[in-house]
Amino acid sequence: MSAADGSTDRSLGQLVATATAEMSALVHDEIALAKAELRQDAKRAGIGGAAFMVAGSLALFALPVLSFAAAYGIHNLGLGLAWSFLIVGGAFLVLAGLLVLIAMAKVKKIKKPEKSIISARETAAVLQKAKPHPRVAPDHPALESVTRSSV
Repeated sequence: MSAADGSTDRSLGQLVATATAEMSALVHDEIALAKAELRQDAKRAGIGGAAFMVAGSLALFALPVLSFAAAYGIHNLGLGLAWSFLIVGGAFLVLAGLLVLIAMAKVKKIKKPEKSIISARETAAVLQKAKPHPRVAPDHPALESVTRSSV
């Protein structure tokens, strides 16, 4: 009688095939869970990284403006064109500071994939407890000399 006929007696090959298929599905599910968790954190990291880059660019743009403002300010020693450069440079630095704060908030929200780690630990614990069925002692004298693995 085969397993398709409703029998619970399955061959060793069928058991190994079933175990292999279930193990493969388990590994695929673990990988899918890890990808889903990492995808969310990757998005946060991308937004945080982009904000850092924009903040750096704005700070870089502020340096020449502030340099011009300082030069015109020393030259004029009064309120004029230099103060306008100083105000624009200061505005760039304020924007850069705000973007750094936003970036830091986004980066702090990044966390490790806890669900994947817990699931992988549970799977490892189950697999460590799984032991092969004990072998029956050989009745045939020729089989007694065959070495067996301890696994």
